[in-house]
Amino acid sequence: MSNDATDTAVDTRYRDASLPIEERVEILLSQMTLEEKAGLFFQTMIAMGEGGELSDGDPFFGIASNREYVEARHMTHFNLLGVAPTAGDIARWHNKLQELAASTRLGIPVSISTDPRHGFNENPGASIMAGPFSQWPEPLGLAATHDPALVERFAEIARREYTAVGIRVALHPQVDLASEPRWARQLQTFGEDPDLSGELGAAYVRGFQGEAFGPGSVSTMTKHFPGGGPQKDGEDPHFDYGREQVYPGGQFDLHLKPFEAVFAAGGRQIMPYYGMPVGTEYEEVGFGFNKGVLTGLLRERYGFDGIVCTDWGLVTDQPILGTDFAARAWGVEHLTPAERMQKILDAGADQFGGEDDPALLIELVESGLVDQERLDVSARRLLREKFALGLFENPFVDAEAADAIVGSAEFRAAGLEAQRASVAVLSNGGSLPFAAGIKLYVEGIAPEIAAAYGEVVETPAEADLAIVRLQAPYEQRASMFENFFHAGSLDFPAETLAHVAEIAAAVPTVVDVFLDRPAILAPIVASADAVVGTWGAHPAALLDVLSGAAPARGRLPFDLPRSMAAVEASRPDVPFDTTDPLFRFGHGLTL
Repeated sequence: MSNDATDTAVDTRYRDASLPIEERVEILLSQMTLEEKAGLFFQTMIAMGEGGELSDGDPFFGIASNREYVEARHMTHFNLLGVAPTAGDIARWHNKLQELAASTRLGIPVSISTDPRHGFNENPGASIMAGPFSQWPEPLGLAATHDPALVERFAEIARREYTAVGIRVALHPQVDLASEPRWARQLQTFGEDPDLSGELGAAYVRGFQGEAFGPGSVSTMTKHFPGGGPQKDGEDPHFDYGREQVYPGGQFDLHLKPFEAVFAAGGRQIMPYYGMPVGTEYEEVGFGFNKGVLTGLLRERYGFDGIVCTDWGLVTDQPILGTDFAARAWGVEHLTPAERMQKILDAGADQFGGEDDPALLIELVESGLVDQERLDVSARRLLREKFALGLFENPFVDAEAADAIVGSAEFRAAGLEAQRASVAVLSNGGSLPFAAGIKLYVEGIAPEIAAAYGEVVETPAEADLAIVRLQAPYEQRASMFENFFHAGSLDFPAETLAHVAEIAAAVPTVVDVFLDRPAILAPIVASADAVVGTWGAHPAALLDVLSGAAPARGRLPFDLPRSMAAVEASRPDVPFDTTDPLFRFGHGLTL
């Protein structure tokens, strides 16, 4: 059911920036065909071509060509996949994609989004590699600074780097509370405390969106409403064994506090979580399908009139980027794709994340199951955002300037300073700070980096000090994709503990642990002279702090449990609920 819009001259007044945005939206919306409206509702991954050229797609990841998406499917929202060698490549590709969009009948510009790109950590299950962008601690590391001004400064720099290459939507921040110590998605949160998470989340939004939302802004999509932390056994809801969110402590509303701070800061977009609430007043279906949550809570209680985009792949059970894992339509797995789409719209969402088949929505409208008026409600929100971002006036970027802006010396220095500020010294028997020039035995640090701080030796027996870097433990699962999501026991394997104890018996030893989850550190604290926590720190940033060249400023963003028994006995919806933690939230020594 196409209307007659294609047979009449286009009324171009929607391009007149002197008119109010709402008027421009109505002028454009009134001329859109059903197919053009339907294309707005889909946001999926898109690939770049080499050297900044348009892409013919990526069959392995199920990604169509740029032309297919823009010209045939009328899609205008995309999440950029992968890493380009240079910022200039991204910018040139972006401009070519905007040229393609401008050549369509109405010339609706594309909106490019991205998952986090600035973290020093390169676990693709948690964040996308930084590539040419400046490198910073992961959000848990930003939380370890307990410094809203630093977080806002990070977001301002990230905004300048994103806009330089044409990225205008951030699929972050993630303000879920890390209230379940085993939960696999903590690294991108601001930790366990609702007040700190809200304060830092608001600073993050202000930095990305700017003092006034407009042409220089990056729109933030805060996730995962209404809070994704209370996962049963800490499992991830990408998988059927992790679909349940449970609230034995009755703290559902506590998880809303960080979102309230984001709303007050002007956050523009929301992504609901995959998980389904169990034992609450709400329907036991995934939050993207949940009308009580999206309409009753988000739209009506909070008065949120921004964009709601579902998490990826709720409609068509598309495999996750080349894996065998598909359905995350928890509680409605039995529904057909059309029925799922209808339920998502009825729940109050505006976009289908990770989906790329507008024909299905068109069929729903043509069959009378979804009316055009419902489409127009969401289409207005989606168009309004493009107008507010200034994309209709100037969708292009200066590709020649992009390489000078993205990853500039100033921005990289700021990122490195933030990495230093995030290092948390948890225990110190006296070996820190260490003196320059001593004999160092290192594991997990390149010898050429350590050589700037001391004489690197081959064995602990030769050393004055050993420095060992470890990853917080996690259970190995059956597939590579599952292992991107670090889950399961927080106990270190016996062989790791024995290895650390052997080194510590030979020489005073400092152990640094990448705490993407709150590992059980009691055995390591007992054997090592000093223990440090990091969340994405270059070895030089770590060594600057350990040597005293930079102050130790980091403080824990969560409690560190004393044992797995304490973790298993805690309630997943209640922050700070493990008995007698080894170190408390906010703990961090100075040197």
